[in-house]
Amino acid sequence: MESRDIQKYADLLYESERDKKPVKPLSEMDSFTLDDAYAVQLANISRVTEMGYTVSGKKIGLTSPGIQKQLGVNEPDYGHLFEAMECPNNIVSADDLILPKIEAELAFILSADLAGGNVTEEDVINATEYVVGAFEIVDSRVADWKIKLVDTVADNASSGRYILGTKKLAPKDIDLTAETMSLYKNGAKVEEGSSAAVLGNPCKAVAWLANRLWGYGVTLKKGEVILSGAFSAAPPAQKGDTFRVEFSSLGVVEAVFE
Repeated sequence: MESRDIQKYADLLYESERDKKPVKPLSEMDSFTLDDAYAVQLANISRVTEMGYTVSGKKIGLTSPGIQKQLGVNEPDYGHLFEAMECPNNIVSADDLILPKIEAELAFILSADLAGGNVTEEDVINATEYVVGAFEIVDSRVADWKIKLVDTVADNASSGRYILGTKKLAPKDIDLTAETMSLYKNGAKVEEGSSAAVLGNPCKAVAWLANRLWGYGVTLKKGEVILSGAFSAAPPAQKGDTFRVEFSSLGVVEAVFE
């Protein structure tokens, strides 16, 4: 795809997020390769960083069978996180989003860079300062979530907001293949799941991300937050909703949509 077309679609998604007006799927407008879609994403990441926003980490999406089935895709993707996406005091401003959904997952906080293209699960363990439970609030600039893989990739992997839990565990102090969670919406249980849904082990997802990014010249950096992927399908959220996730080892995380 020509660079001017990459910029055209980047502008379309940027304006959609700014104006809170969704667009039809990009995959219906043009023929996209996966590399084209990542180029669109990176064009907007460059735009936003030039505006003064700071990258705080990365997110891995579409790792669990539930999410893949829900969105009709069959492989993971990744997106960028910004400091401005973290929600202070667990409060999410619903008016800033279009059609949000919420996911429970593990966040890895890195104590060293992950680079080189041959990152292993052991490397991820050694480069992680601690893990916490987390909420990722995903949102789509594509109308009604009618996305294919290239749509969500171009749209920064449908990134929206995130909330980090407060209970921190070293990765060697938790069985990362067997952490479970129960997710409650307005007091009623709506989802449950296990970290095993995240490619069998969230460390595998983080290693996949590090190696995938290396091909685009991007490194996972010390201090970054890495959201490793959802344990289950993502329920919709709207103004007035409250969510609570109870992890088996990592305590409780809450989110309030105001």
